[in-house]
Amino acid sequence: MDAYKRAGVDVEAGKKFVDTVKRISNNADLGGFGGMFPLNLAGVSDPVLVSGTDGVGTKLLVALEADKHDTIGIDLVAMCVNDVLAQGAKPLFFLDYLGIGQLVPEKAAKIVAGVEQGCELAGCSLIGGETAEMPDMYSNGHYDLAGFSVGIADKSKLVDGSQIEPGDAVIGLPSSGLHSNGFSLVRDVLFKQQHLSINDVPEGLETDLGEELLKPTQIYVKQLMPLFERKLIAGAAHITGGGIADNLGRVIPAGLTAKLERSSWQVPAIMRFIQSQGNLSQADMDQTFNLGIGFILVVHEKDEGEVLQELESANQPAFKIGHIVKGEDKVELSEVQK
Repeated sequence: MDAYKRAGVDVEAGKKFVDTVKRISNNADLGGFGGMFPLNLAGVSDPVLVSGTDGVGTKLLVALEADKHDTIGIDLVAMCVNDVLAQGAKPLFFLDYLGIGQLVPEKAAKIVAGVEQGCELAGCSLIGGETAEMPDMYSNGHYDLAGFSVGIADKSKLVDGSQIEPGDAVIGLPSSGLHSNGFSLVRDVLFKQQHLSINDVPEGLETDLGEELLKPTQIYVKQLMPLFERKLIAGAAHITGGGIADNLGRVIPAGLTAKLERSSWQVPAIMRFIQSQGNLSQADMDQTFNLGIGFILVVHEKDEGEVLQELESANQPAFKIGHIVKGEDKVELSEVQK
């Protein structure tokens, strides 16, 4: 055994893992000093690159508890590309970072296979990444994930909310579940306070907690890019940490308010269960979870019908959840109906 392996870093395992990733991604260029991407600017007169970086947070601890690592990479890609998409940009490529205590190639391959699957769902390329084996940083099989995505848009098609005006419709696209936010609170309520198991199937849920909590974050790129290309979107928000109000509020201009009607959509059962088990206030829920809405579009009144029709044609559920009025608070959520 060489000195580096005795210190906890297995170089040969790293080489084996890189070869595995090349097969997964069908990209023989992986493993070089830098990732390369051929840039096709046809049809883009004034190109702007838009970047996004993010992680998966403590959802990773649920994956570890369930020993299920094949979809967490989808979450990673989603968290980055949905942010890029919210500005009207088409994701081009993606890079990932995996920091891990002990590199077990088979386990790491499952993680990266999820990243590759996420890239396929987003229509972008996995062009590189970094895997760092650090036994003194991560123990007990723990690991951390981070990602970085770059997209492109014609400057005239960038979306920043500046075109939002009174009368515009606010359209919600449902989330697939918790997505990748709020898991520190989820784990505290379900596993520390209530002492539930990852294998429990609580009343009102159709699957065990592990499967429910690990549902991958929805990726909205392919469904929405045609709408951005046709300039049908005045504002867009990816609903992540901070909930609906904080994220939608980023794109609402001063002097306008997005008035949202809670009764226009259903809060997922898992979120209602977490609220009841933790005796959480509505304010706690609002600022922590997406409440069942993963992405929000603001569209001009004249375009509302066309946008909803296009989303239906793309098999993307969507519904009007509010409208824009003059006001001081950027987002107003209606009272919860008892």
